[in-house]
Amino acid sequence: MTPSIKAQSYQFSKDFFAVKTGDAFDFANEFNLDLLDPDNVYWLNFHELDDRASIEQLCQKIGLDKLSVESIFLPLRRAKVEEYSNYLFFQLHTLRNSNNDDQLTDQITFVLSDHFLLSFQTNKGQHFGEVRDRIEKSKGKIRNQKADFLLFRLLDALLDEIFQYSSEISDEIDLIDDRIHSQMQSNLLREIELKKRQLINLRKIVHPIKDLLAVLESMNNALIESRNKQYYKNLRNSCVSLLEDIDAHKQILEGLANLYYALQNQRMNEIMKILTVMSSIFIPLTFIAGVYGMNFKHMPELDYPYGYYTIISIMFLLSCSLLIFFIKRGWLKRD
Repeated sequence: MTPSIKAQSYQFSKDFFAVKTGDAFDFANEFNLDLLDPDNVYWLNFHELDDRASIEQLCQKIGLDKLSVESIFLPLRRAKVEEYSNYLFFQLHTLRNSNNDDQLTDQITFVLSDHFLLSFQTNKGQHFGEVRDRIEKSKGKIRNQKADFLLFRLLDALLDEIFQYSSEISDEIDLIDDRIHSQMQSNLLREIELKKRQLINLRKIVHPIKDLLAVLESMNNALIESRNKQYYKNLRNSCVSLLEDIDAHKQILEGLANLYYALQNQRMNEIMKILTVMSSIFIPLTFIAGVYGMNFKHMPELDYPYGYYTIISIMFLLSCSLLIFFIKRGWLKRD
């Protein structure tokens, strides 16, 4: 998608497809329900919601309820699906797929009718490149199906993005694991906490999508053919699998955090052990030096000609003896 494209329109059937690009104003004036070919499927995707007046005009032309139109522009708290007499309206959060990642999530709205599907993205980005490629190159059976199958493909593309993001987090977790064992950097714990927050946010996206897919799967509505409900069931199973992966990644991160603290404590204990051994060696030497450093007038050893060499030898032998003792006890071994 080039930056200038604000909206796209696809019209396709088994042996035909056409694509138009423009903005909301163009499609609000051109799209007419009375002129739709019943043998074709129409998909309008809006990459941004800047032109609210034109989008509201389009929604009024296709008969959307005022509450539905208002919901397109309001921040979404949780994924929802609403059933109307002539269309299905639902919204969800997904990963924000753009170069400007100030926000993690993107809000997407779908309006499903018999021969057309509308999709509205809150933020600019490319989510459905594979679906467009399938339409243009007639891959699979997307050109042989109706709008409900197109909706399945769009939801599948969103889940693929989430799976890819989860896989990237998994690879980064492996790198953190390697770095913990090779180098104890102070920022490792910060990275672990960052990955945990990313997984928490990812879970907040996937779990509502799973619930939404369960509603679509069980819904008795003519807009979703019964033969295609199996696809929504597969998507829901994919969400379950993704949630399990997210929980597993969180457990791994918690284990890595515990390992980080354990290694920090172990290395601190190694340092304290070395310092303790050194202190144990120098304490008796300090005692000897302190005794003979006293300023008493009558100390017989002070007049001994070889007193200095004798004390130095005793201190050396004592240090070597303590060092050999610590080595034999294994107190100087590193784990």
